[in-house]
Amino acid sequence: MYLSRFLSIHALWVTVSSVMQPYPLVWGHYDVCKTQIYTEEGKVWDYMACQPESTDMTKYLKVKLDPPDITCGDPPESFCAMGNPYMCNNECDASTPELAHPPELMFDFEGRHPSTFWQSATWKEYPKPLEVNITLSWSKTIELTDNIVITFESGRPDQMILEKSLDYGRTWQPYQYYATDCLDAFHMDPKSVKDLSQHTVLEIICTEEYSTGYTTNSKIIHFEIKDRFAFFAGPRLRNMASLYGQLDTTKKLRDFFTVTDLRIRLLRPAVGEIFVDELHLARYFYAISDIKVRGRCKCNLHATVCVYDNSKLTCECEHNTTGPDCGKCKKNYQGRPWSPGSYLPIPKGTANTCIPSISSIGNPPKFNRIWPNISSLEVSNPKQANVCDNELLHCQNGGTCHNNVRCLCPAAYTGILCEKLRCEEAGSCGSESGQGAPPRGSWGLLLFTGMLGTASPLVF
Repeated sequence: MYLSRFLSIHALWVTVSSVMQPYPLVWGHYDVCKTQIYTEEGKVWDYMACQPESTDMTKYLKVKLDPPDITCGDPPESFCAMGNPYMCNNECDASTPELAHPPELMFDFEGRHPSTFWQSATWKEYPKPLEVNITLSWSKTIELTDNIVITFESGRPDQMILEKSLDYGRTWQPYQYYATDCLDAFHMDPKSVKDLSQHTVLEIICTEEYSTGYTTNSKIIHFEIKDRFAFFAGPRLRNMASLYGQLDTTKKLRDFFTVTDLRIRLLRPAVGEIFVDELHLARYFYAISDIKVRGRCKCNLHATVCVYDNSKLTCECEHNTTGPDCGKCKKNYQGRPWSPGSYLPIPKGTANTCIPSISSIGNPPKFNRIWPNISSLEVSNPKQANVCDNELLHCQNGGTCHNNVRCLCPAAYTGILCEKLRCEEAGSCGSESGQGAPPRGSWGLLLFTGMLGTASPLVF
């Protein structure tokens, strides 16, 4: 019985300790933008770099095909079986749900049997090239955090290019080339990511390892994000501090993993041999059952939440920033140029909070109380701006924020954020005054004893 009660108290203390912990316990998560800490001056905000959690980004994309009528089934047509390219009695019919293969089936949860997939028309117009562009758009800048994975139900294409855009599809640049013969298709020597290094990680390569034809166990094409991370963070990505340091100091590296759009250019379907069999063109087509893109909204380390509303992703910005990517300072918070947050120093980074503009303070209204001067608001201090705004700096103890420049405090309180008892300044706080306050730094102990008060008494 004693042991069980001891373990209960130990678990309770661990819980309280986690509440008192001011920073994330796991390095590199950056899941807190700010926290309140106690200093000699009282309770203040401590700001940290922060970012949204990584998630499945296919839930938020829009897909476009070019040519738009390339999907099979209108009019209905027959095609050959995936496993046996000479059994050509399968049918694609857009007007029949069980036989239709629209683009949205590239991103659905697999439910039908066999697996659901998008499928193109067959190569019935050979020798005209059978080419398809599949564009994935987010209308938002995102940062990739895991491999891009494309699963084919047809043979993997003989030739394909994965491209990226950083300006919402206005311009494109190659991410990686894929071919059964890189030298013949793209005049490039074949390489794999394993052939790269820290110094060549940004090199655009052509790989042949994902371009075999109708092999039943070879349906997947990768664009290896994690293998590139591993050049800096180690094989198991344990040294994330090293990776974050490189992302902080090398803009080209950070931009390499950043996109607004992706484009899959299918240039030649799986043929499986040197020559195209013109008597069985229904053997040749593209079919994709799944595309995985994992990442996070780019919020420039100024937000932990990215909301999806009205078919649009937007960062919920903190640190007095604003914009879809938190890319500028809010009005009246332009006391210094906007800057993205920094991952360094580990574990909480640097917030680079936007600070109030001196011009925004203006002429103070006339009150009976003393108006704090500019220096007391610490506008010149880039790490702390003690001006209330009802978002980052709340007036304490029932105070109200007036014009973002002053807290109007209840009669019993004073201080820039109404954080001090007036009787403290007069030295008259005591049990008789009814205004006694717990000593600073004792909140964790009070929380702990309060929680103990709800537990059963200990018996030793």
